[in-house]
Amino acid sequence: MSSTSNSIADSAGFTIQSGWLSAAKQVISPNYNARPDGKVRLIVIHNISLPPAETLEDFDKYASERYVEIFFQNQLDPALHPYFEIIKDMKVSAHLFITRVGEIIQFVSFDDRAWHAGRSSYLGVPECNDYSIGIELEGADHLPFTDAQYAALAQVIPAIQRAYPDTVNHLAGHSDIAPGRKTDPGVHFDWLRLRRSLA
Repeated sequence: MSSTSNSIADSAGFTIQSGWLSAAKQVISPNYNARPDGKVRLIVIHNISLPPAETLEDFDKYASERYVEIFFQNQLDPALHPYFEIIKDMKVSAHLFITRVGEIIQFVSFDDRAWHAGRSSYLGVPECNDYSIGIELEGADHLPFTDAQYAALAQVIPAIQRAYPDTVNHLAGHSDIAPGRKTDPGVHFDWLRLRRSLA
C-alpha cells in the first residue's frame, strides 16, 4: 500500500486521519500490534542508518537502496552487508522514518503499537511502545542531521500533538527512555532548535 507524499512546505499543514499522516508515503510494516489501552501520550525521537553510517557520504552511497524500509518489512537480505547478518532476526518498526532529504515514510498507524523502543520507561511508566509514537531519523549519533529533517519534524510533531493532545509536552529521545542501553538520537541532535521551531 502506498500513497504520494506531500511537500514539506505544504501551506495547509500536515493532518492525521485514522492514524495516518497526510504527508507521508505509506510502506506497511508487519511489525506492530494493538496498544493495550489505545492511548498515546509520548513522542520518541530515534536515529537509524543501514548499514551504520561512518561518514556523511555513506548516506548518499546507500540512499537508493532503501535498506531501512526493507528492514522494517522483514525483507533485508543478510548477504548484502556483514551488519545485516547481525540484525537479520530482529523484528522492529517505527511509526515514521524521516530521510536525510526530508521524505516522510509511515510504517505503522499511530493508533497501533510499533516496535521501536524496546525495554524502556518514561516518567515511571514502563514499556513505552504501549503508549508512544516512534520517529526514526536517518542518521547516526556522531553525525549532524539535516535542515530538511528539522523542517519535517517541525510539521510532523504539531500534527501528532493536535491528533493526540496527551503528547503535548511529552517529547523524548530514545536515550531518555532507555538510558545506558540506547544513545540515540545522539549528541548532534539539536533539541533547542527543535523546541524553538515548535514554539
